[in-house]
Amino acid sequence: MHDLAQELERLRPQLLKFALLQLRNTAWAEDAVSDTLLVALEKPQTFAGRSQLKTWLIGILKHKLVDQIRRQTRELSTTAEDGEPLEDLLFHEDGHWRDSPKEWTQPEASLQQVEFFRVLEACVDKLPGQQGRLFMMREWLELDTEEICKALAISPTNLWVMLHRARLRLRACLEQHWFQGASA
Repeated sequence: MHDLAQELERLRPQLLKFALLQLRNTAWAEDAVSDTLLVALEKPQTFAGRSQLKTWLIGILKHKLVDQIRRQTRELSTTAEDGEPLEDLLFHEDGHWRDSPKEWTQPEASLQQVEFFRVLEACVDKLPGQQGRLFMMREWLELDTEEICKALAISPTNLWVMLHRARLRLRACLEQHWFQGASA
């Protein structure tokens, strides 16, 4: 049990980062991670060892994130979250890139670049609240349509329209801030 507690403490920062990407709220993310770790400590026998401990914990955390989203849906704004403007994350005050994007000659290589993921994360953060949550639930948490619709009390048609709009916004943001306006 002592070894499990140490391993959980070691994985906690990674779980918190994952939760923050999904929820965009530090308190909610901490609650979801705490609930996940509590389940792991209270029921260690449910970890059968068929996967890595981190994979098992992410599986639990995904359910806790959905629970947290359900609890907080009424409080979440449907507009873009307040915070640092995208431009401040990507550019210095003088207008130059903080980290210049590399030329996009090989798309596969771009996907491996840390800078690309930082820009992608900033673009996802700039999605309006509801679109951002839907995108994260679908693409990052890999929830199915029924689960998302139930959690957010929307119709499947509304879900698909909002996902389409989110993807269009992400594309435009990436073209502007990563691919430097190149057409896709």
